[in-house]
Parts: sequence; C-alpha cells; structure tokens
Amino acid sequence: MSNVAETRAARVIARCRELARITDTPGQTTRLYLSAATRDAHTLLTWWMRQAGLEARTDDVGNLRATRRSAHADADAPTLVLFSHIDTVPNAGAFDGPLGVLLSLAAIEELHSTPLPFHIELIAFAEEEGVRFAFPFLTSLAVTGQLTDEHLARTDTDGISLADAIRNFTDAAGASLDPTRIPQTCPLAPNTFAALEVHIEQGPVLEADNASLAVVDAIVGQSRLKLTFEGHANHAGTTPMPLRHDALVAAAQWIVEVERYATNYTQLVATVGRIEALPGAMNVVPGTVHATLDVRHPKDESRHAAVAHLLTKAEAAGAARGVKVHATVLSEQKAVPMNHDLTVKLHQAAARAGYDAKSMFSGAGHDSMILAPHVPTTMLFVQSPGGLSHHPDETVREEDVEAALATVLNLLLHLHPHK
Repeated sequence: MSNVAETRAARVIARCRELARITDTPGQTTRLYLSAATRDAHTLLTWWMRQAGLEARTDDVGNLRATRRSAHADADAPTLVLFSHIDTVPNAGAFDGPLGVLLSLAAIEELHSTPLPFHIELIAFAEEEGVRFAFPFLTSLAVTGQLTDEHLARTDTDGISLADAIRNFTDAAGASLDPTRIPQTCPLAPNTFAALEVHIEQGPVLEADNASLAVVDAIVGQSRLKLTFEGHANHAGTTPMPLRHDALVAAAQWIVEVERYATNYTQLVATVGRIEALPGAMNVVPGTVHATLDVRHPKDESRHAAVAHLLTKAEAAGAARGVKVHATVLSEQKAVPMNHDLTVKLHQAAARAGYDAKSMFSGAGHDSMILAPHVPTTMLFVQSPGGLSHHPDETVREEDVEAALATVLNLLLHLHPHK
C-alpha cells in the first residue's frame, strides 16, 4: 500500500470524525434531516468539495450535490453517481453514511486531472434513516421521481410538515428551498449509467471472515407483522395448569420456534423484537399477548415461505392451549438485487487492487435499494469492527478504508459507460 493511499484513508476517517462533531444534540452525534446541523454539515462538506475543485449545490429536497466534469467537456456525457447519506440516528457513530460520501470525495481528489469519459456526480443524501418524519429514504425517493404529495404532507413530532421543513431550510449559501421545484432540481441526470454506494457493513460477517470488503449482491426483502395471541386471563392461584388458556406460554413456544427455524434456514433472519403481555400482573394468567415479527431474506419467495411457516407454527402453538392467533401485515419490502454487470466490475476492481471482496447481501435497507430499480447500482461494504453500528463507538480500520478507496479508484479508472 502506498503512503498516498494511507494518507488518504486516514484523512477520510479524520473527516468523518470532524463531521460527527456537527450535531443537533451536544455531547453526541445526532443530525436530523433539514435541521440546523444539516446546514452546518453542508457548509463543511461544501468547503471540502471546493478544495477538490468541485462546485456544490443543494437541491430542493436538501441533498448536497457536486459534479466532476468529463474530460470531453461534453454536457451530455454519461454520468456515474457516487453516493451515501449524512443524516444519523440519535446518538450515532461517525461512519454510517458519511464514510461513503467522504471516501467518494477522496477518490475524486485522488483522480486530480485524470481524464475520464463520464461525469461523476457526488450526492450526499440528506435523509436516509427516517428519524424525523418516521419514513426513510425521502431524499433518494426525490431523485428517482418517487416523492409524492403524501410524503410532503408527513409531519414530524412538532407538527411541521416535510413541505414546510423544506421551505424553512436555507442552504449553505443562504438560499431557500422550494418543494414545488423538486421535479426540476432533484432528478438524476437523464444519462446516468451507473451508481455506487460505499457503506459500512453494520454487522459482524466481514470481521468474522477477517475480510476488509464485500460486494453486495442484493438488499434483502423484509416482512413486518404483528401477532396477537388471544387466550383467557384468570387467577394465577386458582386456575389449574391443565385448564389454562395462557397466551404468553403459547407465544413463548412460538418465539422459540422462530429462532429454531431461522437458525436452520440459509440466509434467513427472523426476529421477535417486541412482546407485550396483558393484563401484565404477576398473579394473573396472561390473557392477551401482542408480538412483532420481522423476517428478512434476499429472495422474496423464501421470505414468503418462511412467513407462512412461522404463522402456521403460531396457530399450532395457540391451538394446543385454546389460544386464538391473529396476524396483521404491517409492511412488505421486496428484495432488491444489485446490477449484475456492475457488481462483477466491482469484484474485478477489488481484485485488480489486490483485495478479495466476498459476495454478501445486506440485511439493512440503504439508498441503493431506491436507486437500483432506476439506474444500474452496486454497493461496497467496509468492515464494521465489532459489528457495531448506530452507536457512538462505531468505527472503521484504516486498512479497510484503504482497501475500499483503492477499489473505488480502480473501478473509476476501468469503467466505460458503453461496455
């Protein structure tokens, strides 16, 4: 590894940590969509972009965007998009999102005046986590033409609508945003031919394999359900065991089955993340239990089969105790494959740079899943030490950032829009 690469990697990490100091909540990193911290983050990022010879602009949904022009000075040249997000969950780490933005900026800096046959647009998405308006991916929905009036009418906990939050926001240059201009200022360039997101893994797989990188094949589909077990509440001291209709015991048996089944089903994850037993008294047999179920798999047909199996097991656990079970689907998200040809090219770029990037799927959602149906998209994961994410102690290793930067640079130097 060259000293230049090491210096670049260290600089990327330092910049992520500097950006993390910009926060809505002192003492932690919390940067919500269209907040004062968003504006301050834009100011800092704009300065770094200008140092790299780029001119930055803020579109009317709040994304910060900058373009490196093609060597051919052709306004209609194809465009490659490099992207990730800069908003955070409450009390976050420094790297979930910003690493992808700042590593992409470092790659553009590294290119200097190297001619390329395409423009590069760098997008720092302003909203991915879904914290402020309880809905994720609002700003990537905007660039793909999917942001609706219903989205704009959503309100935050203070009753401020998304449309009003946009109007109330001024960018780093002091200009106001306008939601009515979103169709004009936000869409991707019509000649965008590829998109790449670099992101921390947010899990323990790469560390367990002692690997720096992975190329993402797909972002998993997800089913979220609420189950209600309806038994019969009764006195804990006077109701004999054989005569009970204990909703909590039925739910407990089912929860163990969820774990057993998912453990033995390749690539499946299934989680009962919340459970509420009613009436909730120590001396009362639980009559009602509400539980959630989160099922994820990279293949939709496998996910649907797993949900069907687990619902059947819930009904069986209830029937054995005279407990009725009702299930309600809260949300369904289809699996999103990454573009095969672009994913192969990313593997090849990693190999040329001297790294063995394994293939894996993403169990978490990302802006890539919004862009992928509209433009060929691929994704590169960087190891998350300790598998830690959405936490102040989230970190990255310099050698892994070096590997990602070398891979992205290799991809840029070998990528041809028409091949």
